Amino acid sequence: MFFIASKTLWFLVQPVTLIFLLLVLVALQNFGRLRVLGRLAISAAILCLGLGAFSTLGFVALQPLESAFERPAPPARITGIIVLGGGLETDINSVRQGYEFNRSGDRYVEALRLAQLYPDARLLISGGSGALFPGEETEAASGLRFFSAFGIDPARIITEDQSRNTEENAQLTREKLAPAPGDTWLLVTSAFHMPRSVGLFRKAGFDVVPWPADYLTEGNEGFGLRLNQPAENLSVTSIALREWIGLLAYWLTGKIDSPLPRP
Repeated sequence: MFFIASKTLWFLVQPVTLIFLLLVLVALQNFGRLRVLGRLAISAAILCLGLGAFSTLGFVALQPLESAFERPAPPARITGIIVLGGGLETDINSVRQGYEFNRSGDRYVEALRLAQLYPDARLLISGGSGALFPGEETEAASGLRFFSAFGIDPARIITEDQSRNTEENAQLTREKLAPAPGDTWLLVTSAFHMPRSVGLFRKAGFDVVPWPADYLTEGNEGFGLRLNQPAENLSVTSIALREWIGLLAYWLTGKIDSPLPRP
């Protein structure tokens, strides 16, 4: 139920949908006497679009998330690497039988580099299908094909293909690996996604070493105009809003112990 609710809520509050719904309200007020509501709706739509598409708002909102966990010095030895799904276009890969990336594909590039750096380490891919009505192959299946194509021995690779969200990533990965005291597992995911991921792995009783990748900010952006890439700005704003809403929802429901987990 939490999975379905989170997907539905995000569809309604993501910036593009929110702007659309506000404009619908404006249109509806023309057929009635809701003039005040219409003015408020058009003002809110202009504000959402202006801030989301033409300012650095999204980048500023992402900075605390991406700065929460710094990448440590490479350990001398590790037990294995965990890479969280979310970086592969599974609908396309189901048909093309390839490994097409989306904008979070750097997770897989970094995990590949680590797998080559630590040739004795195991590699776990955690990712089922995050769709409400899954039909394509799992992210774990696409990930296995990617790592195998780039020379990683499939015998080293463990797939967890049932998880649908980050909470299930953490719980099912722990069940799959049954980590022992003294094990060192690197957790690879997007830097903005690391606080929520670490909080959920802690809640699952799995002590991991955060290894952030896929940065979207330089780390020193201030608030101001950013006029040259409105579509990218709006996309980053959506990512930031989604991640902060996710953190708040997980904290309020007791799934993580802090609204912004830190080291």
